[in-house]
Amino acid sequence: MKILWQKPMQLAALISESEEVDHFKRAEKMIQSHPRIEELIRTIKKKQKEVVAFESMKNEKMIARIEGELTALQQELDDIPLVSDYQESQVEINDMLQMVISVIHDTVSEKINVESGKDSPPSSCND
Repeated sequence: MKILWQKPMQLAALISESEEVDHFKRAEKMIQSHPRIEELIRTIKKKQKEVVAFESMKNEKMIARIEGELTALQQELDDIPLVSDYQESQVEINDMLQMVISVIHDTVSEKINVESGKDSPPSSCND
């Protein structure tokens, strides 16, 4: 079983050492050290909790007001170029992982007909 895991581990190492992952890590570090971004994220989380609390009280007026504040905060966050860069790098990594999954699936399917569950069964029980 150990040998079976070697190839996937090698592939994971290649992916984790890719330029896309490196770019993502750098962007993540920069975001974590950016005081305004951290403040916006904390405030957004707090406001989201407030919305949940007011939903349980069925206070539509406060929900609408806080959701408006949330929209403005989210827009301010999204307008920060570093945040856009970070989000784009997340999308690139997700796309890369989906491509790897798709290639593996398609390659394996071609070899053993995974989709149909067929693997050329014997023509009789004696085969």
